[in-house]
Amino acid sequence: MVLSPAQPAPAVDRPFEPDGDPLSPNRNLAPITARLDPRGRLEVGGIALSDLAQRYGTPLYVLDEATLRATCRAYRDALERFYPGPSLALYASKAHSSLALTALVASEGLGLDAVSAGELLTALQGGMPAERIVLHGNNKSREELALAIDRGVTVVVDNSHDLELLASLMEGRREPVRLLLRFTPGIECHTHEYIRTGHLDSKFGFDPDQLEAVLRQLADSPWARLDGLHAHIGSQIFELEPHRDLAGVMADALALARSLGHPCRDLNVGGGLGIRYIAEDDPPSIQEWVRTVAEAVAGACRERGLELPRLLCEPGRSLVATAGVTLYSVGSRKEIAGLRTYISIDGGMSDNPRPITYQSRYTALLADRPLATGEETVTVAGKHCESGDVLLRDIHLPVTSSGEVLAVLATGAYNLSMSSNYNRIPRPAAVLVHDGLADLVQKRELPEDLLRFDQLPARLQAQDHPVT
Repeated sequence: MVLSPAQPAPAVDRPFEPDGDPLSPNRNLAPITARLDPRGRLEVGGIALSDLAQRYGTPLYVLDEATLRATCRAYRDALERFYPGPSLALYASKAHSSLALTALVASEGLGLDAVSAGELLTALQGGMPAERIVLHGNNKSREELALAIDRGVTVVVDNSHDLELLASLMEGRREPVRLLLRFTPGIECHTHEYIRTGHLDSKFGFDPDQLEAVLRQLADSPWARLDGLHAHIGSQIFELEPHRDLAGVMADALALARSLGHPCRDLNVGGGLGIRYIAEDDPPSIQEWVRTVAEAVAGACRERGLELPRLLCEPGRSLVATAGVTLYSVGSRKEIAGLRTYISIDGGMSDNPRPITYQSRYTALLADRPLATGEETVTVAGKHCESGDVLLRDIHLPVTSSGEVLAVLATGAYNLSMSSNYNRIPRPAAVLVHDGLADLVQKRELPEDLLRFDQLPARLQAQDHPVT
């Protein structure tokens, strides 16, 4: 699949709350094409969300192409503006890996990082050039590394196990494999403990005190070409100071690597920029984040007399989250006098495990009555057999009716990619919308699809099962 760039999308970080905008309270949480149609219904990409729900069913992931392109361009343009050397943004595809997303970000000139054979094959088949792909992972298999080597993908070396497997795989090959070396920078940041990656107690990367020994080992390895260094401090971060601190740590490592004979033309600072899930969230803009990182890296290199490397970064959530809306149909209602009212939907933790995993909060509204006053406080529960399957706790909504469509905003990242078949519930469909057109980019699973890989042993097929 190959996509051509669409018409320029609006700047993603502009003040987006014009006077009289009826969606103003939720404007920065919604796709940039979100507006009301003549009937007062919420539409995205020129299509009413309730029409999409009727056409494709619910739950349904909706992705807005204009928002996706705008965020890609925001990173690309900010890097060109604020960093005086070469640069490349790599889409962290774990946020939402698909052929369509790959084709779209490739057409906007970005690269991509993958963390498995599945993500890597998706990237390659989606049209991402191999020279713009990096392969991450703290426990890469021999098969994953072989695939990366065969396709000319850059490998991020995470540990000694990687080095041992690569040395074995590279025997007899003439062209060295391109590598980035990942290390933990020892930087703490305020985010959920499960998505911190830069502190010393992390499963990712070499410890700082191992760095020189590994660099010397690679200098004596003719099969390896160390193109750069990589570090990452976490995800959903609102602070800027940790990124400034990271620049100095990485510049010191770059100076060491170059002193040992490595060209190290790339410096990959990872990603981590947080996004707004609820109105109270106040993350930096893409431009603010890039400017902070770019100026910090350039300044740290100047202080050390280093030639500027190519600056790489790995945005994931901040590229795709706000482009996504998930649609659900409202079902049952349970009122517990003096305690709580539950509204149940036809999805939940299998299509969005973030609330039960990270206690994540979201914003939701009714697709056909987005401006209706919140008349009651309710808890939106999923349909799974878990008491903890709660999508939105204690939110204000109008009194809902069974069958109404609930739209949950900012669900483009880590929803589809983390979805499961818990309770044997099929995964939802996904559509890409643009200028009044909707393209199906992931088919809806059916219950019978879940049996495709089941195997019933012959010895169990004819057994009598006594009733006791």
